This record gives sequence, structure tokens and C-alpha cells, in this order.
Amino acid sequence: MRPDRKRVVSLVPSLTEAVAVSAPGLLVGVTDWCTHPAPELAGVARIGGTKNPDVRAIAELRPDLVIANEEENRAPDLARLRAAGVEVLVTEVRGLPQALRELDRVLVGALGLARPGWLADAESAWARVEPDAEWRAFVPIWRRPWMVLGRDTFAGDLLARLGVRNVYAGHAERYPKVAVAELAAAGCDLVVLPDEPYRFTAEDGPEAFPGLPAALVSGRHLTWYGPSLAQAPAVLSRALREAG
Repeated sequence: MRPDRKRVVSLVPSLTEAVAVSAPGLLVGVTDWCTHPAPELAGVARIGGTKNPDVRAIAELRPDLVIANEEENRAPDLARLRAAGVEVLVTEVRGLPQALRELDRVLVGALGLARPGWLADAESAWARVEPDAEWRAFVPIWRRPWMVLGRDTFAGDLLARLGVRNVYAGHAERYPKVAVAELAAAGCDLVVLPDEPYRFTAEDGPEAFPGLPAALVSGRHLTWYGPSLAQAPAVLSRALREAG
């Protein structure tokens, strides 16, 4: 590890897990949404949410680096951190190859760590993926209003590699709002319902699409880019098989 990278604040749950697993003790501040791995995060300062971090509290932690993401964190908050003299590294993740590169950039390039074994395991796991089947599907991420995965998303890329053909992948928006009646009439084989950011469950979600098989999937394995990527192909494939 580089000597000037001893205190890190993470504003992204995925990156929090990646750093905590790879270099326990490096993190001095994380968001309220950073939940994994729980033992390593015990006692680490909580500095607010991903969209409303406490900039003053972060600055008072005297971090050598804040790691963020262009989608999960707001540009004005990051600008305020920089104005306070804090160095900020902003990642961009729109697909699996980019996620792997950005993890390497953060862990090896910025923090000077040895490349973690779990990152190689994740690359290997996804390189071996062979879809069990193909499904036309839509992927809600919120309700009230209903929102789905559209174009150019990390989660959409993972699902495509597993055989899911997202009918909204060509939409002009990345997370379009779509009326439930339109979704139900989309002629799909499957609805994929993750448990985050909205917590879809067997009792909350499938009932909106009667007669359509629903795959209830782990949001962490679908949307997080970190150590969970190594298990994600098996976890997600199992959920898709069981539903379809």
C-alpha cells in the first residue's frame, strides 16, 4: 500500500466491500448503506447516505482519499469535498469489463494494494458463464412509480451474459419510468425482481404481473461490483432457472 493512502472514505457500498475485504482497517468512513462485510465495518464512522453525505464530517476524518461513483454520488457533494481539500476518485461502471477495470484502478492503482485474489476469481467465474436458456424480460428496480433497467447499465450487462434479453435495453433512458400496464403487456417470458434498491419480495412485486414467472434475485449479486461478483453467476443463474 502506498504510504499516502492510509485513510480512506468510501461513498459506495460496492467499493466499501471491495476495500474492506482487500485491506481491512483502511476505511475510516463509509455510508449508512454500506453493510458488507459487517465485522470489518464495525466501529467505522458513518457519514450519511450516498446522496447526502456529511461533507464536514468526512473532512474532519482527514482522509487521504475518498472513493465515489458518478452514478451513486452527486457531483455537488464531490465538488464540496474537493473544495475542502479532499482528494476524490470517481469511478464509472456501466458494464462488467468496466467494473473490473475500475476495481483494479481503485485497489491497485490508487491504493497500491496487491491485486486481490477475489478479483481474479470474479473474472474467471464470468469467463466461464454459459447461459442455461434465453428469456425476454423486464427488470423493475422501483415501484410507485415503476422504474426498470434501460440502456447501458451494469446490472443489465450481467443479466445479458446470463441469457436475459431486457426488452428495455434500447430505451433512451437508463432507468425509465414505465406504466405497469405497459410492462404486463410487453410479451415477456419473465420478470426479474431484485431485492434492492427496492426490496421486491414474493409478496411485493409478482402480484402486479399475474401469470408471468418472477425471478426474485439478490440485489447485491446483481448490482454490486466487488467480491460478490465471484459468486454472482451461480447465484443469479440459480434464481433464473428456478423461475423460468
